[in-house]
Amino acid sequence: MRPTGSPEELQRRRERAIRLSQEGYAPLEVAQRVGVDRRSVRRWKAAFRKRGERGIRDRRASGRPPKLSRRERRPLERMLLKGAKAAGFPTDLWTCPRIAQAVRREFGVSYHRAHVGRLLRSLGWSAQHPVRRAVEADETAIRRWVKEAWPRVKKKANA
Repeated sequence: MRPTGSPEELQRRRERAIRLSQEGYAPLEVAQRVGVDRRSVRRWKAAFRKRGERGIRDRRASGRPPKLSRRERRPLERMLLKGAKAAGFPTDLWTCPRIAQAVRREFGVSYHRAHVGRLLRSLGWSAQHPVRRAVEADETAIRRWVKEAWPRVKKKANA
């Protein structure tokens, strides 16, 4: 499990542990002062002995590389902005299965529909439910009612 703190804070913690070790403190005492397990201190010391500063430098967490590169995500976002109808769907509503299907068709990459949300979040998008409005709705009449009639109705309900 990765310890809490920013990468810079964790880096400073490792550097401090190495300094304390070089000053002659025992690994157990260094661990107590820095707030880590003594085995971490020993691991950091060994890495420092082998590779110097590079041995204790923070490394990016490894993981599976993204299926779509950053360069491929720009056209995806443009496609999403054009709407689902432009992508060949009967309505203009994007759903996760539709996005997965469009990505597979356009980029040759398969995403499970449950993981499309993560892809959208990485683009800075969020899930939205379409607002359902009657076609016949008169928006100005609704705003007027909310402004004028609703306060009266609300006062009566409170009484």
